Amino acid sequence: MEPLDADVIISGAGPSGLMLAGELRLQGISVIVLDKLTEPMLQSRALGFSARTIEEFGQRGLLQEFGELETIPFGHFGGLPIDYRIVEGGNFGVRGVPQSRTEAIIHKWAVGLGAELRRGHELTGLTQDEDGVTVEVAGPQGPLTLRAKYLVGCDGARSTVRKQAGIDFPGASATIEMKMADVAGVQLKLRPTGEVGEAGMVVVLPLGPQATRVVVYERGAGVRATQEPPTFTEVAEAFQRVTGEDISGAKPLWTSYFTDASRHAESYRSGRVFLAGDAAHIHLPIGAQGISAAVGDVVNLGWKLAAELKGHAPEGLLDTYHSERHLVGSRIVWNTLVQRTLYLGGPEADPLRGLFAELVELEDVRTHLVGMVTGLDIDYGSAEGDDPLIGRRLPDAALTVDGTATSRYELLHAGRPLLLDLTGGAELKAAAEPWADRVDVVAASAAEERAARTLLVRPDGYVAWAAAEDGSTAGLAEALTKWFGEPRRAG
Repeated sequence: MEPLDADVIISGAGPSGLMLAGELRLQGISVIVLDKLTEPMLQSRALGFSARTIEEFGQRGLLQEFGELETIPFGHFGGLPIDYRIVEGGNFGVRGVPQSRTEAIIHKWAVGLGAELRRGHELTGLTQDEDGVTVEVAGPQGPLTLRAKYLVGCDGARSTVRKQAGIDFPGASATIEMKMADVAGVQLKLRPTGEVGEAGMVVVLPLGPQATRVVVYERGAGVRATQEPPTFTEVAEAFQRVTGEDISGAKPLWTSYFTDASRHAESYRSGRVFLAGDAAHIHLPIGAQGISAAVGDVVNLGWKLAAELKGHAPEGLLDTYHSERHLVGSRIVWNTLVQRTLYLGGPEADPLRGLFAELVELEDVRTHLVGMVTGLDIDYGSAEGDDPLIGRRLPDAALTVDGTATSRYELLHAGRPLLLDLTGGAELKAAAEPWADRVDVVAASAAEERAARTLLVRPDGYVAWAAAEDGSTAGLAEALTKWFGEPRRAG
């Protein structure tokens, strides 16, 4: 067997790559992160993250690093206003957190745990065999070869890993373009959820006391035949045609663009190669769903890769990464395409807008749409007759452990499976003892009656088993085996 440079190589040091590195290091897995940029990007396309990502950061103790966060209670679906508080924990996302700051916080966490980040190193090729993956890298000192058990492509929409692994990326090419500029020295009316007119749509967001972001869509302008960002003059002229306002005198800080290109990888796995984030799915950025899906991907994948590398993963565990996350990615692509038509469509979309305006008056419809956009409704499924909690996310709740106040999410900071025992008896701990090397059993009392459920929780915060109302441990051993492997043998 060829020597390994790391257990896992990750291509891409964006939010998904860095988050995966931290997840793996929590489990003691060695990891190398490659990124072609020599320095982190200071500019940020994303300016926040969704409600589910708030929870995922909370589960790893990262949320406090952001300081005081402001969430947006009211959002929209395709321009139709909705109060996102209709679901528990619901909001339209965190306001005003640049992606550069999010990346810096995750970077500090992952590197602090021992992840190795090699900047200025670009993956250029890969080959895999039954024992591992060999990658070719262009580095500052010239080409080199690295080898690992697994490779994960977190390298964006034009993913080299995806192309080299031969994974198809079907979908629709861009039909519209939205130009973007960060500017200073101009006072503009804020339009945080967008303002639509006959000529198009604009979004105006604050970037702090000295800067503003403008986004403009000009109806009928089409898509430029280049991947280069637009000039500020192009942005300002489009903004004036749509709004009648002149911003040409502003100081441009950065320009960029995005489109409605919508593609979804046919598979998130090819042998020992996996995809996550934009390498697996691209879509129109609405509701911070891009960065949030990326974080959700790797939080799902990390503990499964670690279990496989440690030798106690049940058969087929790694395949559940695709089966669970591919549907999530599909729903994001679907809903952003629908929102594009509602939001940016011309008069031909008026009947659809009228129908949706009636539908969002129904509470069940609002709940469904909010759950979809926030990721709070993700359901990894359970067998018929199982407790409805199984396969669903675990909301946070206050607990007391050995007289000390804590919370469900604080107990997940280590990234290990959690059997949360709220019975106070010895039966549950005895039943789980054969898995004690990989599952934490914590006896606690709940501050709220609705939180007083004895639960088996996966490291990604999804419920794998729930005790019956009578406290029975029926089905616990089966759930432990299904997700965390065979029990240790006595002695």
